[in-house]
Amino acid sequence: MSAILGSGEHRYRVVQNWAKLPEGWNLTDVASVAVDSKDRVYVFNRGPHPMIVFDRHGNTIRSFGEGLFTRAHGLHIDADGNLYCTDDGDHTVRKCSPHGKVLLRIGIPDKPAPFMSGEPFNRCTHTALSPKGEIYVSDGYGNARVHKFTPDGKLIMSWGEPGSDPGQFNIVHNIATDADGWVYVADRENHRVQVFDGNGRYETQWNNLHRPCALCCGGGSHPNFVIGELGPGMAVNRKVPNLGPRLSIVDSEGKRIARLGGEEGPGIESGKFLAPHGIAIDSHGDIYVGEVGVTDWKTSFPDSPMPPEVGVSRCLQKLERVGA
Repeated sequence: MSAILGSGEHRYRVVQNWAKLPEGWNLTDVASVAVDSKDRVYVFNRGPHPMIVFDRHGNTIRSFGEGLFTRAHGLHIDADGNLYCTDDGDHTVRKCSPHGKVLLRIGIPDKPAPFMSGEPFNRCTHTALSPKGEIYVSDGYGNARVHKFTPDGKLIMSWGEPGSDPGQFNIVHNIATDADGWVYVADRENHRVQVFDGNGRYETQWNNLHRPCALCCGGGSHPNFVIGELGPGMAVNRKVPNLGPRLSIVDSEGKRIARLGGEEGPGIESGKFLAPHGIAIDSHGDIYVGEVGVTDWKTSFPDSPMPPEVGVSRCLQKLERVGA
């Protein structure tokens, strides 16, 4: 039986076995997902077919990126259907057409900037666009910066440094923008989302989050956001309840209005999460959750062998909106 998560108007049914893959294919660590204007779902994963495209019913349409990407991490789609693919393994962002033609590359493959130098990139994590098409890149694991580029990839400015004060970062893991140009940054290991204006001026922060990892803006004026939170990452609190992994839905002021899962810790049962790493919302309000369960398995279950389904199909979930 499919689990129902949430309450009130924010209720979702877990769709079992949504993704229909060709025989012999798998989804290994879905790092990010994106949905285009026709509700086609682009799934950026670390398996042999890095980008797999589905229709909203889960039928496979095509794939691309074989031999191109080193380690999938972030994915953003623009109004024209172009994809901004962030590869933290080779320190690049590639803008691709919907069929995989590379239109723009920012960064030099396999040439990282010095660790914590502030120069782009050292294991960049995600991208977002301003209303003018400027490109924001969160950077990431080997930096503590946000970079802003022109639409054709020229660096405009950067902000951020290591630390826990306002405007500082401890793993800047994800980034989103809204229609008014505000910039939202998942500051993962500081357990917060920071909000900036389009030029990097700190405005506020959203707290009461646990290792915010995925970040998706619902769109429109005064949008809601869906935030994917990781569970505990240390042995000492691994089995502490009510820390996730989970999804939180917050309004445009950061006030939590719903929470999906996470009370009992990680798992592969319906209604549980492993490591929500990427989130997208389609035109019906359904939520797609990409999980890096293979990477995270030993953190969550160090004494248990990983079930085969984690490395084949369990790294992508669809939550179908039920409503009130």
